[in-house]
Parts: sequence; structure tokens; C-alpha cells
Amino acid sequence: MSEPVILVEKEGETAIVTLNRPNAMNALSRELREAIAETFEKLEADPEIRVAILTGAGKAFCAGLDLKELGGDSSAVGGDGGGVNATVNDKDPVTSIGKFSGPVIGAINGVAITGGFELALACDVLVCSSNARFADTHARVGILPGWGLSQKLSRAIGIYRAKELSLTGNFLSAEQANEWGLINRVVAPEELMGTCKQLATDMLSVVPECLSGYKALIDQGFGEAFGEALKTERKTSSAANKSVGADAIAERRKGIQERGKQQTS
Repeated sequence: MSEPVILVEKEGETAIVTLNRPNAMNALSRELREAIAETFEKLEADPEIRVAILTGAGKAFCAGLDLKELGGDSSAVGGDGGGVNATVNDKDPVTSIGKFSGPVIGAINGVAITGGFELALACDVLVCSSNARFADTHARVGILPGWGLSQKLSRAIGIYRAKELSLTGNFLSAEQANEWGLINRVVAPEELMGTCKQLATDMLSVVPECLSGYKALIDQGFGEAFGEALKTERKTSSAANKSVGADAIAERRKGIQERGKQQTS
């Protein structure tokens, strides 16, 4: 029996989602794209899961769309519902990941190329192994991105650096990605999953309703003009904060102080 193209391991309230096509560098075949969509739909419906960690099996995070599969599809470019055109719909991996209301931590263990780069950018936090590298090769393949890379990348690292990457197709090392502010941190390969799990634990220690609510507020405001985003924040916080009592704040403040002592000792 063949191995599943995606693996899900649950540890408490965290789900570790692993792309499992290591011999194909976890390239996004139609089967894998559909599996990602189904997996995150199930995780969103699971009340016990509040954080997800996304990584790849083997040496790669994700090499992007399965070009071998697309190359064998006669309708790959401009066809009726096939090939590249079929990858941009409500079941594409980026849209599917975005429907998960909790934080998604990207554990980038190796190369994240083109569609794999877009998959990484769909995560909320990016932790990279020192082996990780990023590349946008859309222009070298001869297609344009449809999962958000052309807009997200410039907002993450600035328009000039984004143009350099996308118009050359050159690779970006984990260290350079860290210097440019694309990722959160770089760790040794053997420390990658441990670091991501600790981040998940830290996230799960905040007030439960704030975990998804704060993420949603950040994402909504990020997609708006600054003035509108400030209005969104005021409106959302005014409604949410009415239910928070003074006693609860005082008790939680004690926990924050104790945590601060532990983290500085």
C-alpha cells in the first residue's frame, strides 16, 4: 500500500502536518493539493486543535507545483479547467490553509520553491532550518503566481527586494531571509521541530479566545489601508473587551509577571 501524501500527528492541541512526497521534493501534485485542503478543513472542524505546524518530509519543504504532472496535461496552459488554471481555486493550498483560524507555524526544513514559497507565506510564523532556501521561479517557468506571492512578498520584505527575487528566480538563503525580515528565525536542523513545538506551546498559553481572534484582527487589518485598519481595530476591540472583567485582568496580570520572571532568570 502506498504512503499517504500527507501525514498528521496530533500532540495535545497542536497538529503537525507533514507533506509526504519526499522522493518528489514534496511537489504539489493534484492529490497533495486536495489532501492539504481536506486536512486543514478537518483541523478547523476539530475543537481540540488550535495550532498547526506545517513541514515537509525528507530534505525539502516543498518544490512547488508538480511540473512533471502539469507537463503531461495538454490543457496545462489556458485549458478548460486543467493544469495551471485548475490550481487557482477555493481548494488551492494557500486558500485552504488560510481557512484555519488558529496560528500555522511553518517549519521550513529545506527548499521552498515557487508554489512551495507561496505555501510558506501562507503560514503565520516561519522558523527555518539553516538548510532552508527560498526561490520564486514563476518567471523562469513562464507563468504568473496565483496564490498571492506577487503581493505578499513585497509587503514582507519591500518591493525592491521582492522584485529582485521574482525577476531573477535566484535563491535566497535562510540567513539572508532572516536578515531581510522574511522569517522569524534560523535554527540548526536538529532544533527545528523542537523550536516550533515550543512556539506552539507558548501560543496555547494565551487566553484561548484571543489566539484566533487576535490573528484574525491582524490579518484583516493587514489587508486594509492603515486608516481603515485602525477603525477595524477600534471597532473589534470595543466589542470584544466588553466581556473582560477587572478580576480576570488582575488574575492574568499575575501570570504575566511570573512568566516574565521565568524568562529573565
